[in-house]
Amino acid sequence: MAGKDERSVDELFAELPEKWQRALEEVGMGLPELRRIAAGPDGMQRVRRILSEFSTDPRPARMSDGRGSLVWPWARLVLVAVASIVVCLLLGLFIGKTAGFVGVVLGVLVIWLAFKTPDTRGVPAARFVTVAAYFVIVLIGTSFANAWYLQLRGEQQTVTLASPTHQWTHGTRQTYCRVRLDDGSVHEVISNKGNCADRVGQKTTAVVDPSGHYDPSLGTKSDIGGTVEGYVCLGAAVVLLLTPVTAVAVGRRDRERALRAVA
Repeated sequence: MAGKDERSVDELFAELPEKWQRALEEVGMGLPELRRIAAGPDGMQRVRRILSEFSTDPRPARMSDGRGSLVWPWARLVLVAVASIVVCLLLGLFIGKTAGFVGVVLGVLVIWLAFKTPDTRGVPAARFVTVAAYFVIVLIGTSFANAWYLQLRGEQQTVTLASPTHQWTHGTRQTYCRVRLDDGSVHEVISNKGNCADRVGQKTTAVVDPSGHYDPSLGTKSDIGGTVEGYVCLGAAVVLLLTPVTAVAVGRRDRERALRAVA
């Protein structure tokens, strides 16, 4: 049997697992390139050094299985983060700011997945930025989901201020404004924006949810707010998506450089 030093490039390459062969091919170190290197000075020694990177170090297999191993951990992180954000925003339409606590709980999973990403250059910063963007969207989004809903679906109508209700809260008598709609129904408003007790019977403008899911909001759509916060969340969403893409691109480039340096 021929010794290890007598084996050809083809034989050495064939001994590698198939996924490692694909990894070498993806970074331009496939069998044709290895044959070219072997034909040069000290060629077989250089080839063995390249292949030893894959036969002795488990990291290349994890990092280079192409679009699998480098991409998948980041893709998984983004998918879970986006799914968690969608769940929290939908819950925010029903339970308001309380949905933020759900987002924090799901954030533990997001953080765990962030630390499961491959350790390549710049990854610690990329992890922090991605997780930070997630929490920005969740905490701001759940606080303003109701406002964004009314901005999109609400209709400005002229309503009549009705007799307010009064409740004692923490030893203080609170007044809660109510309005009467065109259909005669009376609804408590989302927030008090004036001394409605002294204006009973007066006409005013309110944003009304056609589906009746939300109580009316006194004022116009521009008074609801949430516009600046919406842009902040959109910016955070861009960061959440682009940071993993950048981390993968940098990791692949560094890996390719490392393999070429060995050659």
